[in-house]
Amino acid sequence: MVSLFKSGKPLLGVDIGTSSVKTVQLKPHGKGYDLVHMGIAPLPPEAIVDGAIMDGGAVIGAIQQIFDEHKVTVKDVAVAVSGHSVIIKPIKMPLMKPQELEESIQWEAEQHIPFAIEDVNLDFEILESPPGAVEMDVLLVAVKKDVIGEYLTVASSAGLNVAVVDVDAFAVANAFEAAYEVNPNEVTALLHVGAAVTTITILRGGVLVFTRDSVIGGNRYNESIQKMLGLSYEQAETLKLGGQVDGYTAADSQSAIDLVHAELAGDIRRSIDFFRSASASGVIHRALVSGGVACLPRFIPHLGEALELQIEVANPFRQMKADPKRFDPEYLEHIGPQLAVGVGLALRQRGDR
Repeated sequence: MVSLFKSGKPLLGVDIGTSSVKTVQLKPHGKGYDLVHMGIAPLPPEAIVDGAIMDGGAVIGAIQQIFDEHKVTVKDVAVAVSGHSVIIKPIKMPLMKPQELEESIQWEAEQHIPFAIEDVNLDFEILESPPGAVEMDVLLVAVKKDVIGEYLTVASSAGLNVAVVDVDAFAVANAFEAAYEVNPNEVTALLHVGAAVTTITILRGGVLVFTRDSVIGGNRYNESIQKMLGLSYEQAETLKLGGQVDGYTAADSQSAIDLVHAELAGDIRRSIDFFRSASASGVIHRALVSGGVACLPRFIPHLGEALELQIEVANPFRQMKADPKRFDPEYLEHIGPQLAVGVGLALRQRGDR
């Protein structure tokens, strides 16, 4: 997958999400990986808005909390960016050598991205083209420099060295490839439901062919519960996660949650329909869901009905070894969907592309 900085030894994956910072460290073991470390620290609301860091102090504090609690010593990290400042676009270009593409990609990017070219970092990856093709498929990635700068500044202030800057969609795809068999003829939809953004990524034989972000995520559930029951954001979060507050139980919030289930499933369906209309076959063979919302009651049935697909909750740790004395297997399976981006980042190494 594409990285925006090429820096190999494994890196600590640091997923700076809207609601929390999550860290994952893996160790290569034969053909697979061992889980060395995982940690989560919450962030206050509005610390991250549309992928931009609004409260750097809170993010630094969350990173340091994880490092202190878990005695983490690794300082070389991979981070990911997301939001409207990230553009991922498959484009077609005349057949040319990689060196020629490197020289011409900036001019080509100007035709496809809505930002001034001097304001972005560019990267690309040549995708596999069918035999005899007169054009080649290229995955173009552009990220605004000021957003990358925010992440580098925060990481540096927390004492970290950023070796790789990735994109959420690619990190989730990398986690999928490490955890599941990739059939070259299979089309897979990866649905990562974050707190603020849902990323819909479609792979054909492990190659990204479509990606889109929806602005509906886990926070929308809190807003729905707040509006229906007149509670604070924190109280709504407690109910969403199955707790009790001020005489209300999780059952009292279910109708508010179901409203968002339907809204989110409908928005994902529109993205899937767009892909199907633009694709030669339009067939999707499987769909996996990651992110905290994947574990909410009744979400998977709602989504399966809307997409007319069998939906599976993703577990990025399913092929990895984890010491049961350090990592409770049931907890890992429960928390796994939330750590898909962190696992994908932890799979990165210095010097890879």
